[in-house]
Amino acid sequence: MGVEVCVKAAVGHPDTLGDCPFSQRVLLTLEEKKVPYEMKLIDVQNKPDWFLKISPEGKVPVFNGGDGKWIPDSDVITQVIEEKYPTPSLVTPPEYASVGSKIFSCFTTFLKSKDPNDGSEKALLTELQALEEHLKAHGPFINGQNISAADLSLAPKLYHLQVALEHFKGWKIPENLTNVHAYTEALFSRESFIKTKAAKEHLIAGWAPKVNA
Repeated sequence: MGVEVCVKAAVGHPDTLGDCPFSQRVLLTLEEKKVPYEMKLIDVQNKPDWFLKISPEGKVPVFNGGDGKWIPDSDVITQVIEEKYPTPSLVTPPEYASVGSKIFSCFTTFLKSKDPNDGSEKALLTELQALEEHLKAHGPFINGQNISAADLSLAPKLYHLQVALEHFKGWKIPENLTNVHAYTEALFSRESFIKTKAAKEHLIAGWAPKVNA
């Protein structure tokens, strides 16, 4: 039995890779480590019985390293992959592990916000500015020259941020955050990212019900 990973299928397109940033993080980790795997697409609106047996909460991603044990949670899965396939190392030094970690929650709050004065845009800008300062001092990646786990966690979230905010709010990352722009370009142009990202229209379709709620 080989490595298997269950990930979200696109909304309304059960045979196409969907827009889950946590699923993409696991796929990116496998791609960067050149680990062969079988990807199973899960229609989260119509979850098959076999999937609910291995993931009773119905959450993706879930990962099987070839021993028949299914593991949920992208934090745990990426740790397991790192231990099992240590080369190339994607370990982020502990002092950098939380860089950019608040960006996604600030982005979702701002994306869903209906009140322009609630401070959600400012909170997101503060987090992006902090990332800018870190990259300026330590870049091009979070841990310098080599890509690491922190980048693979952040990359899908920045992609969601970029696509969803431009579509729903006409908002873009400010141009003066030059290191953040260079960083997203470097991440999004990697072969591993191009291979594992959701199409923009599927990402937008994934967010639409949450934005319009």
